[in-house]
Amino acid sequence: MAQINLRDIRKVYGGNIEAIKGVSLDIADGELVVLVGPSGCGKSTLLRMIAGLESISGGQIAIGERVVNDLEPSERDIAMVFQNYALYPHMTVRQNLSYGLKNRNTPPDEIARRIEKAARALEIEAFLDRKPRQLSGGQRQRVAMGRAIVREPAAFLFDEPLSNLDAKLRVQMRVEIKRLQRALKTTSVYVTHDQMEAMTLADRLVVLNGGRIEQVGTPIELYERPATSFVATFIGSPSMNLLPLREGSSLSGGTVIPPAGASTLGVRPEDLHLASAESGEGLRMEVRVGAVELVGAESYVHATLGDGQPLVFRVPGRSQIAIDERVTVGADKAALHFFDGDGRRLA
Repeated sequence: MAQINLRDIRKVYGGNIEAIKGVSLDIADGELVVLVGPSGCGKSTLLRMIAGLESISGGQIAIGERVVNDLEPSERDIAMVFQNYALYPHMTVRQNLSYGLKNRNTPPDEIARRIEKAARALEIEAFLDRKPRQLSGGQRQRVAMGRAIVREPAAFLFDEPLSNLDAKLRVQMRVEIKRLQRALKTTSVYVTHDQMEAMTLADRLVVLNGGRIEQVGTPIELYERPATSFVATFIGSPSMNLLPLREGSSLSGGTVIPPAGASTLGVRPEDLHLASAESGEGLRMEVRVGAVELVGAESYVHATLGDGQPLVFRVPGRSQIAIDERVTVGADKAALHFFDGDGRRLA
């Protein structure tokens, strides 16, 4: 096990395309950090640079006490789990698990011990003599994780390992990965574009945007106090409503006084509720209902303000709200977020 330290990491393609723009990050020993962001933000590139699969254009990467900038992937004491499993189709599960260890001249009895331990942890003992084509997608992903576990590396690197699985399996494997990581206490860096996956897995989240870090923190910190409007809309589903503060806004009551310099008000759909139009503490807005999505125990209502601004809010259970109905929604003061013209948090 080991900490991972990144100092001013940069990646430039073709002399002028800067994909990673000075990223610095400290990942503690035993911590599971998730890199999340939209497509093209640099998260996979950063992971591949840590692994040694991508050269760096500037900065320093250290794993444990060693600077690994010039080391080959095989010399970095890391194990990587890919989204496409990367299993050898002509080998059995047991042979896939043992292959890397044999190449390192690991004693046979030690190989057997590690395979037995990993197979028991992942509940794949019954599959050891099968070949990958005889396994389901979830079973193949378990084998891919087992191949990383038997290495007993200083760090695990996960590159969107669940993206090929169906929704039910993704939930199961999220729980499995979190359980294993806590049991093994191995430093882990995990890349995903799925913010739900990121929120449920991470000890800390790193939100990337355009090759830079927007914010680092625990999932609840980023959810409750996003540092920028970008983080506010990326973390949380449905995303936070962002309402421009301008003359003629559709506030029909309440006591909202924006801080100086505020240009945008943010409020999450789950923090909005049906309310009376009378002035009171917090935010009040009249909206016209455009659509209602029933998602089980709750419904999400898609509406528009008087100036045409879209708004989403949540109501419990089977909502009786009708299309084109006009209703008033409100939020408490404590649930409001304010951002300046550059998208930086003010309150």
